[in-house]
Amino acid sequence: MMAHPSTKYNPTETEKKWYQFWLDNQFFQSKPDDRVPYTVVIPPPNVTGILHMGHILNNTIQDILVRRARMQGKNACWVPGTDHASIATEAKVVAKLNEEGIQKKDLSREEFLKHAMDWTDKHGGIILEQLKKMGASCDWDRTRFTLDDNLYKSVIKVFVDFYNKGLIYRGLRMINWDVKAQTAVSDEEVFYKEEQSKLYYLKYKIKGTEQFIHIATTRPETILGDTAVCVHPEDERYKQWHGKQVIVPLVNRTIPIITDEYVDREFGTGALKITPAHDENDYKLGQKHNLEIIDIFNDDGTLNADAQFFTGRDRFEVRQLIIPELEQSGNLLKVEDYKNKVGYSERTGVAIEPKLSTQWFLKMKDLAKPALENVMNDKVQFHPPKFKNMYRHWMENIRDWNISRQLWWGHRIPAYYLPDNKTFVVAESPEKALKLAQEKSNNKNLTIQDLKQDEDVLDTWFSSWLWPISVFNGILEPDNQDIKYYYPTNDLVTAPEIIFFWVARMIVAGYAYKQDLPFKNVYFTGIVRDKQGRKMSKSLGNSPDALGLIEKYGADAVRIGMMFCSPAGGDLLYDDSLPEQGRNFANKIWNAYRLLQNQEIDTNIPQPEHAQKALTWFKHKFNKELQNYHKQLDEYRISESLITVYKLFRDDFSSRLLEIIKPAYQQPMDAHSHAEAINFLEDLLYIIHPFMPFITEEIWQRIRPREAKQSIVVAKIPEAQEFDSTYIDRFEQTMEIISHIRNIRKQKNIPGKTKPDLFYKTIIDDTYNDSLDSVIRKLGQIENIHPCTTPPASAAQFIVKNTEYYIPLEGITDPETEKKNLEKELKYAQGFLQSVTKKLNNERFVANAPQQVIEKEKQKQTDAEAKIKALEEQLRKYN
Repeated sequence: MMAHPSTKYNPTETEKKWYQFWLDNQFFQSKPDDRVPYTVVIPPPNVTGILHMGHILNNTIQDILVRRARMQGKNACWVPGTDHASIATEAKVVAKLNEEGIQKKDLSREEFLKHAMDWTDKHGGIILEQLKKMGASCDWDRTRFTLDDNLYKSVIKVFVDFYNKGLIYRGLRMINWDVKAQTAVSDEEVFYKEEQSKLYYLKYKIKGTEQFIHIATTRPETILGDTAVCVHPEDERYKQWHGKQVIVPLVNRTIPIITDEYVDREFGTGALKITPAHDENDYKLGQKHNLEIIDIFNDDGTLNADAQFFTGRDRFEVRQLIIPELEQSGNLLKVEDYKNKVGYSERTGVAIEPKLSTQWFLKMKDLAKPALENVMNDKVQFHPPKFKNMYRHWMENIRDWNISRQLWWGHRIPAYYLPDNKTFVVAESPEKALKLAQEKSNNKNLTIQDLKQDEDVLDTWFSSWLWPISVFNGILEPDNQDIKYYYPTNDLVTAPEIIFFWVARMIVAGYAYKQDLPFKNVYFTGIVRDKQGRKMSKSLGNSPDALGLIEKYGADAVRIGMMFCSPAGGDLLYDDSLPEQGRNFANKIWNAYRLLQNQEIDTNIPQPEHAQKALTWFKHKFNKELQNYHKQLDEYRISESLITVYKLFRDDFSSRLLEIIKPAYQQPMDAHSHAEAINFLEDLLYIIHPFMPFITEEIWQRIRPREAKQSIVVAKIPEAQEFDSTYIDRFEQTMEIISHIRNIRKQKNIPGKTKPDLFYKTIIDDTYNDSLDSVIRKLGQIENIHPCTTPPASAAQFIVKNTEYYIPLEGITDPETEKKNLEKELKYAQGFLQSVTKKLNNERFVANAPQQVIEKEKQKQTDAEAKIKALEEQLRKYN
């Protein structure tokens, strides 16, 4: 053991030293071999992202699982990497260019992509370096980026393959349009908020009459694109107008009144304005009834020339401006408050605009079937399983996936248009596209310059859904050594918010390309919230600086602080008391090590009986809790496993065992007890290590001589051995006796140097187990323990199980004071008995209360009667 450990543990110095040691010795590196593989792929954070509390929670859980697997002798491979994040990264680059006075529209695609790559090279990968500071044991040699050459080629190959199978198609559809990012987004990237809106009642004049039909809308700005009014064919109110025409307010466009059973007669007035270009259901009606389509919005959400009014004004501004115009024209009937749900872009937070657009889609219905089946049959297990129902609902109602995005940063769609700008071919390269185009056009004179590649890129998720396969190059080389060894992966740790974006799609891709699941278990973290229950965000200013917390408290403290109250799928309410509790535990571990390290040892003195008994107890207790620890981790009850090891160290090892074996002040410890305690400390370090890697390495290296390249990282974690539950129970009973003795000493002000005797009398039978009396004498500061048939005079009494215990107080405490204390205690006990008896004599209570509650009250009555009897016996000795 090293000499003179510092008084305080220094996490900053320790963490930097040991992480570099781990990297230098390549402890995290993994290559296929004869061991059982354990594989985790990191949910790739945005390439330009920075570490936040959600990352700490997610990656701490991953690291716990990976470090434990490594210590179990498995070939642990944790693959790190980053996502190119099309929308987010392009938005940051555009903002940076704007600050420099450069507009994206003034750049060529190649010029813009150079700016984007420069930005990524400058800011990208910062988060991976930050993950190292929290101790993430990733195989950094395997770091991947979704735009790496092989991963890029994998995405393109999958697109071409699905297209050739007839699963990818291009078509005009109503899509979700993000006016800020100016791109389509998928249904899964839209979230809905209930808002207090307005319902506007408008009057449309019946052509050729002075009569009006009334409609209700939440979007009066879209009337400029109306091409019909629709009513239910059975609605008696409007039968007279079937086949008639109305005049659209302001623009004075004549449009038909159509009938369709789609109309809900109970909503609004029962008459709907139909705007096929700006509402999905309206578009379907427009297709069915062959209506004109008038798109009145520009891509940025402003009105275009086809609107005829308010050209260049934002859609929400027009909503306000159009009302006075409608009022003045006599077309506004009334306005009511109205609650409705509005869709917002998950990416930019702006209101989604339904828009007709030609996009690329992937047919999902058939692809989703094995992905649904193998989650519902638990081949892929969700932790907690409650998320299966949400998953099933989505998969059973899955829609075609809009996979094209109107951006430049990302995987460019491999479709190449011929000179007519209508005919296209799909291929993995321009050279292959040219060959297909020549065949399709029957024109051998076509050149690559004659072809124009599609301007759009693929949805970011279309690359990340291949992540468990593509990081091992399993698309381009499906039989390579890595993919055969590491796939399927073992565990995925992620947030439930991306169960549809990512988890479901990875399962789909796994069965599509490997005919197997991509991972065996999915652990869903909760959301990190502040103590008011609000989700942490930059806008609220309630998210602490993750790196600042690590600098203040240490990485180990922050890691376990996040894990103390973080059950799978359950939200975590964060405040700084959590890492503070983590730091306190780190100090507890350090102080226990210091106690043993600084202890003088004498090889000539025998082992005291109380130390031998305590060490035997701890061996059984350790193995019992070790069994719980492994079971909890196997069942993904990770927070529970932390609490198990936390209590085992804090309460059982530090507060109990070390106190029992600690010799008297300035006395040496016997060598045998010290060696056993060090062995237990080492075993505890092994099971704490996955949670707190830095401090455990520091102490592990100190407690005995190690080879230069030895590390706890690759040491063997102990497995539970047989244990004696009876012995453990007997020791708990002994600690209960000691607790009573200590309470009496405190209440009676018995000096620490005074060692009274302890008498006992069995109540039910004559058996008394004295095997742990030495522990009672040590911790209770008791001189001797004797049996008795008659309680000693002037004694304090307590009962544990079937035995009464007495501590004689004569000569130790003042008799008059003791008598008053007993009388006070007796009065309280009599009052308590009276209240319990009154409750049990209440017929309504007995008739209505559960039997277990009644039995509990009866036990209280019996205990109170026994206590009163004992107190009365003691008081008789003072009379």
